[in-house]
Amino acid sequence: MARGSMSQPSSPIKTRHPDRNSIAFDDSDVIEKRETRSDASSATLLEMEVADGHRRSDYLDLEKQPGDGSRPRNKLKNTRARLTLWMTLNTVATIAIVFTNKAIFDDPSFRKSQVAFATFHLFITALTLYILSRPLISLFVPSPMRLRLMLPLATTMSLNVIFQNLSLTYSSITFYQIARILFTPTVALINFLFYQKSIPRIAAYTLIPMCLGVFIISYYEPKSTHHPEAEQTSMLSVFLALTSVFIGSVYTVWIASYQRKHEMNAFQLLFNQAPIGGVMLMVAIPWTDTLPSVQMVPVNKWMLVLLSGGLAALINLSQFFIIAGAGAVSSTVVGHVKTCAIVALGWVISRRPVTDRSAFGVILAITSIVM
Repeated sequence: MARGSMSQPSSPIKTRHPDRNSIAFDDSDVIEKRETRSDASSATLLEMEVADGHRRSDYLDLEKQPGDGSRPRNKLKNTRARLTLWMTLNTVATIAIVFTNKAIFDDPSFRKSQVAFATFHLFITALTLYILSRPLISLFVPSPMRLRLMLPLATTMSLNVIFQNLSLTYSSITFYQIARILFTPTVALINFLFYQKSIPRIAAYTLIPMCLGVFIISYYEPKSTHHPEAEQTSMLSVFLALTSVFIGSVYTVWIASYQRKHEMNAFQLLFNQAPIGGVMLMVAIPWTDTLPSVQMVPVNKWMLVLLSGGLAALINLSQFFIIAGAGAVSSTVVGHVKTCAIVALGWVISRRPVTDRSAFGVILAITSIVM
């Protein structure tokens, strides 16, 4: 899949990459500044920190301009309108890619093509970032790294994308998205154990209802007796979701470590990873996948695959402008909107009654992320 859907002022201001569902990398799952507060989605680019040194577009520059002239105000108004447009596009694309990928994996032919699908998205991500780095556009400047330094990170990224897809394939959309909330406490725990980094006590307290909500959902989902035609979540789903969370959390921590050590921003780092990960997965396809027959798969499924790639590219592009112009707080709000929307739509599509026992876990987990 694609999730690099997965620029700052001259005085360094650290921001966090808000989106985890995109490469689509509903990433691509990547953690926002609110002391490891997790994002929703995942479709597409992964949630990751943007390093110091970039400008946050014209948005902050305009606020610094003196005077009350109409031209600066009009320009600021236009900038805000464009930022709102990019936020809207990013939200819609992230929600759409989750449901699009779910529809793709509902076809048995694609369930056995997980590595190939991940390869497709990684190459889409690499192509998108390549275009954005060209002199004609020049949204960021590539910073090449040695292959041996990138292999561990690229391998983890590839596993992260694959297990995200597997989790989505064998889970309900609601459970898939709620489980991803665990990125926040898992990353906080890894940082505390291995990097001696702690979070404020109040922030830590909010993680308790978050974990409790996910636990309730994990317990009752496999036992659910809702509408017989609605998708069931099994213990395999729980295992895949938790594995995806663990791998994604390790990847998130490594992203921050690589950025600090090599002084690269999120897009420069992803531009190094995506092609390497794509090539590694492409080599593995003959041993891991059973590719679908072109003639046996309906045309509409192939159209969904192309749509998924296009959504991944849109997420990567829009994410760049959101990071450049909005900052951490606005990006956090966008992430919460996507999480709530995906969970709500997933619940409605599954045709569950409101009295389903896992509903309390959903409400508890959602409430904890907006506290």
